[in-house]
Amino acid sequence: MAVALKLSDESVEDTKAMAAAEHRSVPKQIEYWARIGKLVLENPDMPLRMIQDTMLSFEEAKAGQAVPYQLG
Repeated sequence: MAVALKLSDESVEDTKAMAAAEHRSVPKQIEYWARIGKLVLENPDMPLRMIQDTMLSFEEAKAGQAVPYQLG
């Protein structure tokens, strides 16, 4: 369900640069930040890089790019 939000012009301008650098649209960049923020709050002891790597690994698995880990 899409919802219209009012954001300050300053917030949107700040988002545009990062969205362009990350090859995302402004709405997708805001969604990404919201997802990261939620995960950081839910996992306060987990470093941000670990959260990002975990998100990437889930997407790789969904795309069929995961390789089973072999012990030993």
